[in-house]
Amino acid sequence: MPGSQSGWAGRGNGTVEVETHADASLTFTESGRFRLDGANASIAFRNVFRWTPQADAITLSHERRGAEAAVRLFELIPAEPDAAADWVAREAHQCVADRYRARLTLVETGFDLAWTIEGPRKNERLLYRYR
Repeated sequence: MPGSQSGWAGRGNGTVEVETHADASLTFTESGRFRLDGANASIAFRNVFRWTPQADAITLSHERRGAEAAVRLFELIPAEPDAAADWVAREAHQCVADRYRARLTLVETGFDLAWTIEGPRKNERLLYRYR
């Protein structure tokens, strides 16, 4: 993307192990491989996200370093009243100088999570497709 200095353009795929918890939250442990555009080799990745339903939202937290070190990213809320297919971050997540936002879109076979990351060295668009 224009303005990005990360050099992380590429594609990846992987698997998700889902764990349910007593509070109705779900932990997604993701692992797979990512290949930079133009690269011959791929690199391994691993991430852990917790999805926690609330009365009017879904809280998304990052638990890559464990549940005790979880980073609360944002609450996803319906993009429009009475619309259940699209959810957006109530407020952006600020990490130092970088601003993270997301949009979750339900599709027939799962959902997409589109990330936007903007900062002094970043102008990133990531698309996670959960099927």
